[in-house]
Amino acid sequence: MHSKNEYRRSIDEYRPAVPVKRKIGLYWFLACLRIILTLIPQTGYIHPDEYFQSIEVVSGDHFDIDVNKPWEYNSTFPIRTVLIPQITVGVPYTILKRLSQYILFYFGTSLKSPYFLVLFPRLLMCGLSFVSDYCLYKICYMYGQNYKIRLIAYASSYIMLVYGTRTFSNTIELILTALLLYYASYCMAYSEKVVVQSDYLSDKYNTAKNGVERVKYYKLKASLPPHSLNHCFKIATVTIIGIFNRPTFIAFAFAPIFFWLQRGLGSKTVGFGDFHIRILTLIVCGIPTAVFFILVDSFYFGYLTMAEIGNLDITMNNFVVTPLNFLKYNVNTKNLQNHGLHPHYVHFLVNVPLLYNVLGIIGLVTFGKMLHSGIKAQWLDLPRIQSVVGLMTASFIMPIALLSVFPHQEPRFIIPTLLPLVFLYAPNMSQTSGVDTVSRIAENNVHPNACSARNKPSKMQIIWFILNITLTLFYGYAHQGGVLPLTSHIATELKAKPDLTHVHLFTSHTYSIPTALLHLRNTRKTYISSGNHKYKLTKDFHLYEHGSKPIKDVCNIIALKLRECEHKYVNKSIPYRLYYALPATGMGEFMSIQNNTKLFSYHIVNRFHPHLTVEKLPFIKITNKFLRLTNINDFSVRSFFDIVDNVVDAFQQFELSLIRIEYLVPNKRKTVHAL
Repeated sequence: MHSKNEYRRSIDEYRPAVPVKRKIGLYWFLACLRIILTLIPQTGYIHPDEYFQSIEVVSGDHFDIDVNKPWEYNSTFPIRTVLIPQITVGVPYTILKRLSQYILFYFGTSLKSPYFLVLFPRLLMCGLSFVSDYCLYKICYMYGQNYKIRLIAYASSYIMLVYGTRTFSNTIELILTALLLYYASYCMAYSEKVVVQSDYLSDKYNTAKNGVERVKYYKLKASLPPHSLNHCFKIATVTIIGIFNRPTFIAFAFAPIFFWLQRGLGSKTVGFGDFHIRILTLIVCGIPTAVFFILVDSFYFGYLTMAEIGNLDITMNNFVVTPLNFLKYNVNTKNLQNHGLHPHYVHFLVNVPLLYNVLGIIGLVTFGKMLHSGIKAQWLDLPRIQSVVGLMTASFIMPIALLSVFPHQEPRFIIPTLLPLVFLYAPNMSQTSGVDTVSRIAENNVHPNACSARNKPSKMQIIWFILNITLTLFYGYAHQGGVLPLTSHIATELKAKPDLTHVHLFTSHTYSIPTALLHLRNTRKTYISSGNHKYKLTKDFHLYEHGSKPIKDVCNIIALKLRECEHKYVNKSIPYRLYYALPATGMGEFMSIQNNTKLFSYHIVNRFHPHLTVEKLPFIKITNKFLRLTNINDFSVRSFFDIVDNVVDAFQQFELSLIRIEYLVPNKRKTVHAL
């Protein structure tokens, strides 16, 4: 335990410096950029869970439409709570419905288009993401650390620019982790201050020479504010919300809760009795929130009804605890095989560098040095167990280590570790002193030239910015970037078509289309006409998604469906349209198959770019194109135009093609529409 003088010296050492306007201005620029990129909006499609664990879940509850509710929300065995999507998507959609009525009345335009259906939830997520920025600022300010450098690194990360504005449950996890770290950091700093003063007064009380002095020190000690259970209810509530959002939140909550529990242990006034009281109180404070989530899910999935409550016919089978179902599902390796199995080292060796590039490598190297120091028993080289550095180090390493136990590992699973990583190592990129390492030099003693040199970005900062800009463009716009524009195109066509037109859409080598954005007519609901006749609407949009199935097999399936449509619709004079959405990297194979088989006629009706399918990259074709550019021995005007054509053709590979498929009349089977 540190003495009072040591505590004061540590506070003086990390006193906040005077803000630099230029650096703060850069942060506000990045904050505005996050909002602008949300409004544009980003067309990149990171993972289907962005839509199928949020928008597809609650859209049918707020609009009278058909939705493709995912298996995680199956009422027979739900593994995800519905309350979080009802807040992150349901609240924006409630606002959208109200606004849409007025906009439609006054301007004749509906807001129920894919653009606004994506935008409104993302705006809420964008606003919530700034909670984590504020938590980082407050932690830095409490401990006298340079918050400017850290905020800039945090806001410039593509994690915040892309993931931070998406409707991922992992984004909620990131925000809740930031809140836990803030509450734990605050309580640690506050408790350390009170404990130091309490121990000091206890020593004075024990060495007092007379009763008057003892009474004096006793009253001073009694007047100290309580600290043991500070923010207990908030920490418990955030933890329960995080567990119901994603049970893996336990991995991120473990370190903050442990450091909150062990505050002051080893001092004269805090013992293991306080430790156990904190555990018990934390559990009790979390019960109301847990009960609320269980009741909401039980009502939503039909396990509990008001009639059963009125009849007092309630058993344990009337309640569903989604985190328990989640754990039951994921402990079975056979279930994880459906989502892909990865080696246990993927998070550390692949996902950390992919998410955090320079910072991630610095963090892993530093942790490796800590392990080396621990093996050699060089304890002074390790952070103190009750310090903010110890908290942040544990909050970075422990979640990744715990989640590495599971064989299914995706990069987004560990994005909540961004805040502790930035807090610890962002100063290393700018070559300034980090936390608990080198004493801060008073700003008035620094030479002006040194200040100007320090304002220049270092090589690591340049690499950091370049990589994050590249990854923002890649994940924000290029990766599966044609799916959302395709969805908007289909939605527009469905609204403009005649009532009896049926649309069939085939896709392959693309992510699943979020059908909730199409606002399809509800074909599952039974309507009652004015004459009390019951009827259901006919389904007029049919989606066939074939994933990574070979294009040849997809073409055969399309040919069969085309014959079926001809027999079903044409004989009844019902118009129909059949489309095939395919990345441009597969167009060559598609044309070759069609030219050889003459199964149907086709033509491209639209192209959506940029669209990059990682599973079907045009490496060989593009490489050959650019290798031809290196041969400039016979340079001429014609060769120059060949070079331009090669470049254009190479970049045209990054697009999604929408192909109109038509029945090929038998006597015209030699006529095929060319591209």
